[in-house]
Amino acid sequence: MNNNTPPTVRIIKPHQFDANTPQTPGMQRMAAISHELAGSKGIWGGITVVAPNISSGIHHHGEIETIIYVVSGHGKMRWGDNMEFEQEVEPGDFIYVPPFVPHQEINPSPDIPSQWVIVRNSQEPIVINLEPTDAAKEKGNADTHNIS
Repeated sequence: MNNNTPPTVRIIKPHQFDANTPQTPGMQRMAAISHELAGSKGIWGGITVVAPNISSGIHHHGEIETIIYVVSGHGKMRWGDNMEFEQEVEPGDFIYVPPFVPHQEINPSPDIPSQWVIVRNSQEPIVINLEPTDAAKEKGNADTHNIS
């Protein structure tokens, strides 16, 4: 690309999304906007699907800020060092996750997946999956495969 070539708008279709990104148990992430897919330089965007009756593993994204937009399904976000905070989320909600904040996405529905759009201020795919270090985290991780 030379200096005379104008920037190009990129359209990334769902069949082009890339699941080759760091994962957390209980959810499936797919990149939609990345350097590889769109040529982006400072942001990353994708989707996460949380299956019915599942809580994700507890994780954080290092120094990255994350914005989540709930597209479908009703769910919950848990966060804090001991997963001591929890709030319900529904389609249309935006969620801001600050750097280094441990969190967990939850889909309590018995049969409907929940889909969330994710935007991060970095191309670096930082996902730090946390091991249980106390009873609250142990419970959060135990809930990963069954939230009943």
